[in-house]
Amino acid sequence: MNSKHFPLTKTQLEAVADRYPTPFYLYDEAAIRRNAQAILKAFAVFPAFKEHFAVKALPNPVILKILAAEGFGADCASYPELLLAAMAGMRGEDMMFTSNETPAREYQKALELGAIINLDDLTHIDFLEKVARIPELISCRYNPGPLKGGNAIIGTPEEAKYGFTREQIIDAFALLRDKGARRFALHTMVASNELNPEYHIETARILFELAVEIQVKTGIRLEFVNLGGGVGIPYKPDQQPIVYDYLAQGIKKVYDELILPAGLDPLGIHTEWGRVITGPYGWLVTKAIHTKHIYRDYIGLDACMADLMRPGLYGAYHHITIPGKEDAPLTETYDVVGSLCENNDKFAVQRPLPKIQVGETSGDFVIIHDAGAHGRAMGFNYNGKLRCGELLLRPDGSLTMIRRPETVEDYFATLDLKALEGLF
Repeated sequence: MNSKHFPLTKTQLEAVADRYPTPFYLYDEAAIRRNAQAILKAFAVFPAFKEHFAVKALPNPVILKILAAEGFGADCASYPELLLAAMAGMRGEDMMFTSNETPAREYQKALELGAIINLDDLTHIDFLEKVARIPELISCRYNPGPLKGGNAIIGTPEEAKYGFTREQIIDAFALLRDKGARRFALHTMVASNELNPEYHIETARILFELAVEIQVKTGIRLEFVNLGGGVGIPYKPDQQPIVYDYLAQGIKKVYDELILPAGLDPLGIHTEWGRVITGPYGWLVTKAIHTKHIYRDYIGLDACMADLMRPGLYGAYHHITIPGKEDAPLTETYDVVGSLCENNDKFAVQRPLPKIQVGETSGDFVIIHDAGAHGRAMGFNYNGKLRCGELLLRPDGSLTMIRRPETVEDYFATLDLKALEGLF
């Protein structure tokens, strides 16, 4: 079993909530750092390794600065994500800019910051040259099509809008060389939340085989391959996490089989993991404020789908515990819901849980686990909901607010109220 841990006791949480009312996200800095160090240690078997944290997973510059201090870079997909990485002190090739259907100003900003541009299509070569320039180091994103199965979250590669075909990418590297590029990298991203290590080892094999083919057909020797993201986390207690050492050794075995005899060693290994870096070390902390008994029994929280949309969006499982009742018998079956005017606003459906006490002040805390990635980042303002804030648990046990909750003033800030006066 994969035990689900929350770093504060009920008594500690009560003190925190007196200062920072629920709902809020809580992240454990020490645990994130330990996880980062374990990844670097496992992948030290390669001549060069770099993790570019997927900013989309947790776009907060404080978290990015923590990861930068551990030697990580950033994978960015937009102008604001580039700025967030720069705020965290990341520079130049620490950043990869992987985007699709990219506006000119975003390419221009990426080049200004010295980020590695990862092109998504053959036509984007001429577009990049027209609106900016072809940089010395360039990467291209490969879509393996029928060679690789996808999964439920990201879909199958043949149906994906991302990347070059095999034939296109070989032509692209030759064209980029002719246009002045001198350093080259290869990238793919074909899965999301995949817990089978063999899947990721197979992805490495596909990229290594393509790296050899590119060298044979064009004479271009790649500087690194980026295996993308998609490493999963055990959301359910009966799932097990990927063992980093096993994954790294499996990829190294394929590296030795394909890259060494082709004379392509040293070849850097890059990743753009997000979920596995911070996901297990973040929690949505909320409170039970209502109960309802009709055809089912419901627990209503002071958080809603606007704070965490994964369960409502595609039925994702997030484990739930009740502080002080971790060992209590699971005597009740609840739908755990929020206040959004949508029936998919459910954090859990028919979930066995201890009996939960409700009330604005006396209600039980409800901890939603594994919310440290694609949680607050995917929040929204439908129904006029205001997104909650983020707290960081420091290694010394202190707490720091790293994002305040939204206010009504924030919600109205982008409206031009003068236009309201002038039109009516």
